[in-house]
Amino acid sequence: MGLKCPKCQHENPVDTLYCGKCGAKFDAETDRTETIKSHRIDKPIAGKYQVLAEQGRGGMGIVYKAKDIKLDRIVALKFLPPGLANDREAKKRFIQEAKAASGLDHANICTIYEIGDTEDGQMFIAMPFYDGESLKEKISQKPLELEEAVSIATQISEGLSRAHKKGIVHRDIKPANIMIAEEGVVKIVDFGIAKLGGEAGLTQTGSTVGTTAYMSPEQTRGEKMDSRSDIWSLGVVLYEMLTGHLPFRGEQMQSMIYSILNTDPEAVTSARQEVPRHLERVIMKALEKDLEKRFQSVDELKRELQISHSAPFPEPKKSIAVLPFVNMSTDPDQEYFSDGLTEEIITDLSHIHDLLVISRSSAMTFKGSKKKITDIAGEVHVRYVLEGSVRKAGNNLRITAQLIDAEKDIHLWAEKYSGTLDDVFEIQEKVSQSIVNALKLKLTAEDTVKIKEHPIVDIRAYEYYFKARQEIYRATAESLRNALQLIENCMKIVGKNELLLASQGYAHWMFYNGGIEPDEKHLKKTERCAEQIFKLNPDSVHGYRLLGLAQAHRGEIKECIQNLYRFIKKEPNDSDSLCWLCLMLSVTGKTEMALSLSKRLIQIDPHSSWNVMFRAVTLYYDRQFFEAANLAKSIYEKNPENPFIHCFYFLYLIAANEFDRAFGLIRESAEDISDDFLIRLPHFLKNAIQNKKVKAFQIANENIKKAARNDLQYSTFLADGFSLLNEKDEAIRWLENAVNRGFIHFRFLNEYDPFLENIRGEEIFKKLMKRVKKEWEHFEVLETKEEEKL
Repeated sequence: MGLKCPKCQHENPVDTLYCGKCGAKFDAETDRTETIKSHRIDKPIAGKYQVLAEQGRGGMGIVYKAKDIKLDRIVALKFLPPGLANDREAKKRFIQEAKAASGLDHANICTIYEIGDTEDGQMFIAMPFYDGESLKEKISQKPLELEEAVSIATQISEGLSRAHKKGIVHRDIKPANIMIAEEGVVKIVDFGIAKLGGEAGLTQTGSTVGTTAYMSPEQTRGEKMDSRSDIWSLGVVLYEMLTGHLPFRGEQMQSMIYSILNTDPEAVTSARQEVPRHLERVIMKALEKDLEKRFQSVDELKRELQISHSAPFPEPKKSIAVLPFVNMSTDPDQEYFSDGLTEEIITDLSHIHDLLVISRSSAMTFKGSKKKITDIAGEVHVRYVLEGSVRKAGNNLRITAQLIDAEKDIHLWAEKYSGTLDDVFEIQEKVSQSIVNALKLKLTAEDTVKIKEHPIVDIRAYEYYFKARQEIYRATAESLRNALQLIENCMKIVGKNELLLASQGYAHWMFYNGGIEPDEKHLKKTERCAEQIFKLNPDSVHGYRLLGLAQAHRGEIKECIQNLYRFIKKEPNDSDSLCWLCLMLSVTGKTEMALSLSKRLIQIDPHSSWNVMFRAVTLYYDRQFFEAANLAKSIYEKNPENPFIHCFYFLYLIAANEFDRAFGLIRESAEDISDDFLIRLPHFLKNAIQNKKVKAFQIANENIKKAARNDLQYSTFLADGFSLLNEKDEAIRWLENAVNRGFIHFRFLNEYDPFLENIRGEEIFKKLMKRVKKEWEHFEVLETKEEEKL
């Protein structure tokens, strides 16, 4: 026995909801019987498919594992409920849509082999049989790891993107319709079936609560649906993958629909605290009830997922953000003191290797912020937050500080400190030590010395130093000159020491590196400061850092890497040094180390556009062009006028063959642009791609060639352009200049760089690559155990 129709008593399979004879709808709760009528397996279906085993059942039909006898392959056969298949108009429309879906030809979409009928008129779909599991089965075991969940969601969005661009909406994205095939490849199944079910009235039955849980608000109301409904469903799926439960719940269909329409889901981080806030915001935007506030395209959602995927997920080690201390003084000019104290505590804590400390630049973005502490902690992926205030009146000082466990939203301790300026070092040390005690951190002997160390003990000199540091961070010609003068004033009081010379040399390096005054004299003064530091302390990490930064511009790559490594070994949370170390490792082909360090870079300084771009740089040199472009896009949208970001975003787009998007970034005509290399380069490459030689040569004038001669990266960019123009000799000359300056990433030059194809067949190129390969293979700047630490 099967399920008897209450109207005509025709016996039907129990999984169907419509009578195969008269089309009457069943009451799913009362009309089901205990036995199941299976499809016959004693003869081939449609003359070619031999049923091997039943795979699963649901409201939309039964799935069988079968063998295609004619083609000798294993397939999956899905039989649709007879009531749906008997609706001729619905069947016709479904077949049309299924045909369109079968032409999508995408790695993340299940291929449809054929749509057919059995001898007794039962409709089936033949598709590949995947030896894996459904996402529904996978989720039922336990919530997924963060990276796996984001990877699956990203692949779903990739498949939906292809479908949406073809005008096809899935309408039934849910875990049961997502297959995880071999090696984690995602396959979306059942395109078009949801539409057939909706037209036949299936969504009104009580047995569809499982499907209802993934419906968008507009879908539950029976309104017109578009691609944004799939985005909502994907948001529900991602929520469930991470938390193990649905965002909207209800025992019956109507209570489920009420929840979808009227309630807000519990925060993802409430159920799973380690989920990054960025990812939580992505999910919540996908689940916006207002269509206009939801992601407007799945590509937009996909880009945000890729940012989450490329950014590091938080490690279990203890982490803290020190928020800018609030200036409570009546004099706003005392702001430098509260900012300086913030920086000093960050510096103290940064010495501790077992503690991840958010850098000053990211911490300062929250200055004056009214955001909740828990939200701030989520944004920068830390558990603990220190906040406080400073009141300075003449020589008197009052400081408050409190440490908050953002995960539990509780205060661990709070303290008030009163005294004079002479007590500031003692107070600073007490605050740092209190944090160490509260977090139960283990300090090495060196960590303890660093926290107690105060290179400038004169209060007046200390104030000059505070002001100088704030001026350096402003990074303008005027502020850097002010900083140098303040450092001179400080030196007149306490003489020259490592800290002051390091700040002085860094200010000169900022003049040169930032293009504010790219004069050789500033680079020489940076090197001179390093020499003076080494005279005071032959093993000074401050000296190594300055020397390494200067060597980055001298083409002394091996020495640069060694010196920067010496610094970050002692100061692991210094973002400037990490940036340059990432770049140097990338151009020398040490991409694995570069990618690892770039993750750490974003961990300690997540709000820095500069640091995110350096992450994109490492992805580019690892041939992850699409990923680099998407990461750069997130930064470009916030900084569209920044020439560095604009230029590199353009470069990554054309490397990813996104020419229309890349060319759309260029608004000015070539005649109107300045002689800044970063501004002219996109115009040069655009004209090179379009084979407009005259314009390209006009753009690549002597000024940008001069800028490129002393820069290994810029030299490769010109080599790219001249290669595209088929100017082979010129391209190889620039490539050789880059190699001479230390660019020895053999795989990138020999294989990855998509713009060098025109010259790779030249004997002179092959000869150059033999040299590069030899240098690359023998380029070992660090011992193996030191590389492992990186």
